[in-house]
This record gives sequence, C-alpha cells and structure tokens, in this order.
Amino acid sequence: MRLAFRALGGAAGVAWRESFPLGGRDVARWFPGHMAKGLKKMQSSLKLVDCIIEVHDARIPLSGRNPLFQETLGLKPHVLVLNKMDLADLKEQQKIIQHLEGEGLKNVVFTNCLQGENVKQIIPTVTGLVGSSCRYHRGESLEYCAMVIGIPNVGKSSLINALRRQHLRKGKATRVGGEPGITRAVMSRIQVCERPLMFLLDTPGVLAPRIESVEMGLKLALCGTVLDHLVGEETLADYLLYTLNRHQLFGYVRHYGLGGACDDIASVLKQVAVRLGKTQKVKVLTGTGDVNVIQPNYPAAARDFLQTFRRGLLGPVMLDRDVLQRSPVAEP
Repeated sequence: MRLAFRALGGAAGVAWRESFPLGGRDVARWFPGHMAKGLKKMQSSLKLVDCIIEVHDARIPLSGRNPLFQETLGLKPHVLVLNKMDLADLKEQQKIIQHLEGEGLKNVVFTNCLQGENVKQIIPTVTGLVGSSCRYHRGESLEYCAMVIGIPNVGKSSLINALRRQHLRKGKATRVGGEPGITRAVMSRIQVCERPLMFLLDTPGVLAPRIESVEMGLKLALCGTVLDHLVGEETLADYLLYTLNRHQLFGYVRHYGLGGACDDIASVLKQVAVRLGKTQKVKVLTGTGDVNVIQPNYPAAARDFLQTFRRGLLGPVMLDRDVLQRSPVAEP
C-alpha cells in the first residue's frame, strides 16, 4: 500500500522522515501570553451563564485545548464543538469520540460553521443539558445563556454567527477573521435564538500558559492559533510537509503540479515558488561586478503552502493521528 502511494514521488524507495527535529525551539516565545485577563473576565461572568460551549479545531481534537478552562469553568454543563470538520480527516471519528468520553466529555458535536453543517445540533444539546442540571443562581430565569470559549482562531465567532443565521435569519454579530486575536474582550450578550430564548457570550481566545511539547505547539501553529512569524513560516511549512508525507497525503504534489513527492522542504518550496512565479532579484557580488540573479522567494512559497493547507486544498488531515494510535481506546 505504501509503495502505491509513493508512485506519486516517482521513486518507490523513498523513505519519509519518521521524526521531526524539535530540539532547541523555544515554545514559550511562540505563545507569549495566555491572556489571563480574559480568563478572569470569564470567571466574573459565570454567574450569568447556564452552559459552557467550548469550540476547538477538529484537526487537533485530542490536543491543544486549554486545561485551565476545565479548572476555572468546570462546574457548568459543557459542550465541546469540534469545528472545521470539513478540513479534518474523520475516518476514525468514533475513536475520537471514545477518547474524549474517556476524558469526561460526553457532549461532542462536529461542525462546519461556515457552511452551517451540524450547527442545528447545538441549541437542542445546550437546552437538554441545562434542563437536566442545577441552574444555581439562575433558577428563575426564563432565558438560556451560554459562554463560548476556546483557544484562538477555532471558529468561536463563526459559531455564533452561524447560529444567528440559522435561528434568527440575521447576519454577523461578531467579527470573524483568519488570524488569532480577532475577539479582544468578553462581549455583551448576543441573542442567537428566539424559541427557546438563548444568548451567547463571545470571549477572546485563551491559550494555555504552558504547552505540553514542541510538537503540540507546531500542530497548534499549523491550525493558525498563533501568528506564523512567531514560529517561522518555513519551519511550519517543513513540519506540514513532514506530516503530509508521513500520513501518505500527497495532495500537494497534485495541487502544485510537482514532479513528485519530496521530503526536502527547500526543494519543495523552490518548485512551488517557480510554479507560482514567486521569485525575487538578488544582487550577487562577483569578480567582475554586481550581477542580478533570480532566486525563488522561499518565504512567499512557504506562506502559500500554509494558506493552501488551511483552506483545505491539500485534502483533509488529522494532525492528532499519533495521539489516537497511542490511546488505549484506539486499539481494536
């Protein structure tokens, strides 16, 4: 089976990297702050809230969630929304659900908020959970209020806007962007449904103050939870190439019309740059004077490679496949 896939590379004997060099990388520099102020505001708003809706990226369903959410907000009913399911390889969806259930997460919904897929499950799930739990100080309140939380750029605002479109036939209530940090503060309540009357609180993305490992940090960065330049676009592109080849996903070969699959990022970025016309003039000093040489623009090619992946044009990916394979529930 592996040889059939490698035919795309034009050389059946190619051996892909089995590990990615992680040493010497400063994860703390990539994640400069965990936005403690936002977390404190969430805590102060808890008395207004019946349920927590945590949004996370379906490409990393088992890693990267902020453990402080459970510690700080864990008393409330909890729904985990795994968004961007259109970008995720969900062939092992049941194993993912079993793994999460083992962690105590029994209400998991996979969504594509931009297309509205499975969004209709959210409000019935929330109302069912709230109806079967104690509402503490809100026992006499007729409306429902849920707080939407998550790390940056997983689609929290997109979920709120999708619910408004579906239940109120109204447009955007919150800003949506492809970069982390669009929502800066806990906002006022946003109505998303009339029957039942339901409001949501949008919140800023809050990363964990400490990331478990460099590889988890790279996964989070690939999904756009931090600005690319903090990690380095070429480093991220190299990790993406390593991941795609290791999982035998050669959509990048077809997308860019390359001669074949390759495990050397410099070679791939050079071909991508030439294909896209992303080149630059560089002055080279020679014995007879300065000479203008056309060179590939490697940073521009890396940027395109990452953006193409994030738009789903290289095919669906499960970045947590290694976590699934290590999980006891993933065994047959």
